[in-house]
Amino acid sequence: MTFAEKVKYVRGKLLLSQEALAKEIGISYPTLNRWENGHNPTWVLECKFYNYCESKSIKFEEKK
Repeated sequence: MTFAEKVKYVRGKLLLSQEALAKEIGISYPTLNRWENGHNPTWVLECKFYNYCESKSIKFEEKK
């Protein structure tokens, strides 16, 4: 699963708009929009995203 797919998955699971998810994570809407369009985040923002997912008990399957 790509990072963009993970962001879309989280939005779908929580029924949030891009704007709402960005606000929840503490980033700007344009940043989240770039993520969904295939741009990878900086390490710090990626950690912020995964910490948010962990706080919501959202897990991603690891590829084998």
